[in-house]
Amino acid sequence: MAKKGFLSHNAMDKIMRQAGAFRVSDDAKEALAAVLEQKALQISIDAKKLAEHAGRKTITEKDIRLAMQ
Repeated sequence: MAKKGFLSHNAMDKIMRQAGAFRVSDDAKEALAAVLEQKALQISIDAKKLAEHAGRKTITEKDIRLAMQ
């Protein structure tokens, strides 16, 4: 059984339709979810390092925005 992700297929469908897609396959929804989850994980890891460097345990919005750059 495949690992269940955090992002729903419905959310992926809405994102791709907002981008202009008329139809979206289930495989495409799964692929987008996997890519976004991996990117979110890396941003979170980087944001955690920034918070720790600043002497904090709490990740803030600023940490997330800096980690995205």
